[in-house]
Amino acid sequence: MPVDRTNKVSCSHYRCEIEVTLEVIGGKWKSLILWNLGIHKVIRYNEFRTIIPDISQKMLTQQLRFLEKNLLINRKIYNQVPPMVEYSLTDLGEKLLPILNQMDIWGKEFVNEFSK
Repeated sequence: MPVDRTNKVSCSHYRCEIEVTLEVIGGKWKSLILWNLGIHKVIRYNEFRTIIPDISQKMLTQQLRFLEKNLLINRKIYNQVPPMVEYSLTDLGEKLLPILNQMDIWGKEFVNEFSK
């Protein structure tokens, strides 16, 4: 459950489950991180900076921690010097890919319609 809702008594404080979904994947970066993990399967921390060049290091770290805490991504640390960290989708994160794919399709259609 998203952190800012964990202090609530129950999930009944959401008007509907769409609100939960948007809270978990909403924002500028989380969906992009999840989408790219769906495409690449495994991404190292520094590769994210190449794939999503506009994201700051601080924001990338915050978003990755949020997604990991909400069980959407796995974080694997290799014990070497310098340490290597890889990220991948969990099974729960994989279930978001069809939703993100539909969002991608809808966004392309919207851009085409809007630009007419």
